[in-house]
Amino acid sequence: MIISKTPLRMSFVGGGSDLSAFYRQYGGAVVSVTIDKYVYVTVNKKFDDTIRISYSKTEEVTSVNEIEHKLVRECMRKLNIAGGIEITTIADIPSRGTGLGSSSSFTVGLLHALHAYQHRYVSANQLGLQSCEIEIDICGDPIGKQDQYASAFGGFNFITFNHDDTVDVQPIICKKEIISHIEKNILIFYTGVVRSASALLKKQSTEIHSNKTKQQTMQKMVNLAHQLRDELQRNNIDAFGDILHENWLLKKNVNKDVSTETIDYWYQKGRNAGALGGKILGAGAGGFIMFYAPQEKHEAITLALSELRQIDIKFERQGSKIIFFHEN
Repeated sequence: MIISKTPLRMSFVGGGSDLSAFYRQYGGAVVSVTIDKYVYVTVNKKFDDTIRISYSKTEEVTSVNEIEHKLVRECMRKLNIAGGIEITTIADIPSRGTGLGSSSSFTVGLLHALHAYQHRYVSANQLGLQSCEIEIDICGDPIGKQDQYASAFGGFNFITFNHDDTVDVQPIICKKEIISHIEKNILIFYTGVVRSASALLKKQSTEIHSNKTKQQTMQKMVNLAHQLRDELQRNNIDAFGDILHENWLLKKNVNKDVSTETIDYWYQKGRNAGALGGKILGAGAGGFIMFYAPQEKHEAITLALSELRQIDIKFERQGSKIIFFHEN
């Protein structure tokens, strides 16, 4: 049996610039961090040649082509695994529509476990690359590339998306007290709203591709990612909240569907209670809302948003890893 453990991610600035409709022309960049919420994938050899997959439903099939779960099907195809295998998955956070990159974390974790099943080492860069190939190129999901690389590498990173489709992951180098300060200043609330990230991102890609004004707005968001990286590497966090807030305002200009009247209401309540900045995580329109605020303001913000469920998070330094390996 093999078990992989892959972290979810939280993006701060630059989200959306990892879409090919933008980065192939202008280049993209995000600042993101992985958190202590995980997707676990177990892989075990079956006693017969059939395939059993257990997620929100259970599939029992005799061939890879019969698998309904497209990510499992294409991962097995890519690694030439024909059958005689059982795959299960569980997650700390609801698996879809929450803005924490859970689908990509699952793909990365599944590939990691399947490589280990075949007694093969795979690097974080290979996991990011192969996950993108499966989700974007093979399955045709209209998503970006940040989630796959963030969950594969782990940590607090500046990730760039280059014109030639390559991706560079650079850890942000600063004093550990800076990272700790940011971690302690963050609050996350679950809105209870689940939305389709694919639909939002597909619309965003279409609009970015054809709208010069939106392209210019995205360029400003990329510049903010560079600015935040530079400030942090100078061990300066004074502008962190302001940059988050500016990025959120720009993001709403790129695609008005990323927010709603209710989300705007919650965001303003958080700001009125002392938050310096924040955003809806992921593609928008639901999932988790994040605020950055001095710790002395946390109680007031939590009280102001008492109708939302708060979750505690810490930053995770490591990316996807194999936490159990035992040959039958």
